[in-house]
Amino acid sequence: MLPVAFAFGLAVTAMAYGIGPVSGCHINPAVTIAVWSAGRMPTSDVPGYIIAQCLGGIVGAAILLFIASGRAGGYDVATGGLGQNGWGEGYLGAYGTVSAAVAEFVATFLFTAVILGATSRAGATPAAGLAIGLTLVVIHIVFINVTGVSVNPARSLGPAVFVGGQALAQLWLFIVAPILGGLCAGLTFRSRALEA
Repeated sequence: MLPVAFAFGLAVTAMAYGIGPVSGCHINPAVTIAVWSAGRMPTSDVPGYIIAQCLGGIVGAAILLFIASGRAGGYDVATGGLGQNGWGEGYLGAYGTVSAAVAEFVATFLFTAVILGATSRAGATPAAGLAIGLTLVVIHIVFINVTGVSVNPARSLGPAVFVGGQALAQLWLFIVAPILGGLCAGLTFRSRALEA
């Protein structure tokens, strides 16, 4: 699980430096909601960002499925999956719905709080992307056994579209909990509780 944690975290670190200057590296609807609720983004920009993020999640999962399908002997997505998120009996640590919801809310709150702090006027440094990526690594290390860690509705949407079944049925939690976590982090910054 440690390699998965570092893969997610380092990928976000790379994207923060690669596309951060263009889009703020908004590859996550929960981040967009956090930035918007903190008062750093106009409402008119939110739908376009979220649509692009969700389409990106679906395209990314499609590419992953295409690559996996090239495996000798074939690949059964129903059996092998695509790294979809979930909870309950038969999924990683078999945690219940409440544990999954709390884990996703708390993880997203912490992740988006670090993003908002590291990109604030007072906190912005050249190391912001590294702090954000390493935070995602730590969140994965702590919570991966609970839900597989989403903290990003678009990241959960993509695999669920192709895997279907339980992944699609449980998708609601990976939309609702991260959005609420990002919203609360943004409102905390907007109230100046975490920002000077």
